[in-house]
Amino acid sequence: MHLVFSSDEVPPGEGLAVLDELYATSEHPMRLRAKDPERFRATARTLDLAAVNVVELACSPSEVVRTPKLVRQADPELCSVIMPVRGRVALDQAGREAVLGTDDLALYDSSRPFHLRLAPGGGATTLVRAHVPRTLLDLPAARVERLLATTLDGRAGVGALLAQFLTGTVTGSSAYRPADLPRLGTVALDLLRAVLAHHLDAESSVPDDSHRRTLLLRIEAFVQRNLHERQLSPAAVAAAHHISVSYLHRLFEARDTTVAAWIRLQRLQRARRDLADPALGAVPVHHIAARWGFNDHSTFTRAFRGVYGVPPREFRRSSALR
Repeated sequence: MHLVFSSDEVPPGEGLAVLDELYATSEHPMRLRAKDPERFRATARTLDLAAVNVVELACSPSEVVRTPKLVRQADPELCSVIMPVRGRVALDQAGREAVLGTDDLALYDSSRPFHLRLAPGGGATTLVRAHVPRTLLDLPAARVERLLATTLDGRAGVGALLAQFLTGTVTGSSAYRPADLPRLGTVALDLLRAVLAHHLDAESSVPDDSHRRTLLLRIEAFVQRNLHERQLSPAAVAAAHHISVSYLHRLFEARDTTVAAWIRLQRLQRARRDLADPALGAVPVHHIAARWGFNDHSTFTRAFRGVYGVPPREFRRSSALR
């Protein structure tokens, strides 16, 4: 991980002001406050995993605030998952408050004001935070909003997998090679999606829907395993699960997307991952497109530009410069 701030490296008593300035001038502007600025201590380290940015922050009692004015000033449209690994953190957003202990997880959104209280009971806290572009979550914004500032269990199930991944990422970063980072970003994104989907399914579950939800999860897993198959289509998916195409479309209404659109997005995400991978830099773009089921290169280019804003070759060049 890369050290971005240490109060040991600034003049005594100036740590709060320096870190506050870093926060205020970032792409995601926030302000930092503390009751005792002279005694404020903090260390911040960061690691970029392609589209996912991970930060480890250790600090004395303080508050981080993102006001409506700061939201208007700049909004990178990020979702962030936060987890204390020592001490406590309180998160206020969307009219809710989550008080987090060790290995609790919570989600907040850069497009809304929020208030973080770090080590609210005194002492110190160490937390890990991961920023993810909201568009990459592939979940309806209205549903994700219901999870903001709620406590998500990081001790069991998929939550524990995400918590262990975040902890391991910051402790083991010295062993990573550059080519490892985009792959780890894909893992982080997949785990966060799984955690959010788990809680959204639990929130909306009723006994009569259990079969439908189980079937939908099986279908999604089938699609993920077969993205490379050019013949993968709604009809092929329906046939593999012995259901009609119309019933398949009704199942996907719960995801607020169509079957074909969801398959295309999964393929684009895999292609994007490969284009950002330095180890695959010599593989032609059209081969990567074909690998993920795109029969026509021009169709792939249009679809990629439509989702990510740039053509695939330009994305690969910009990724190589990071």
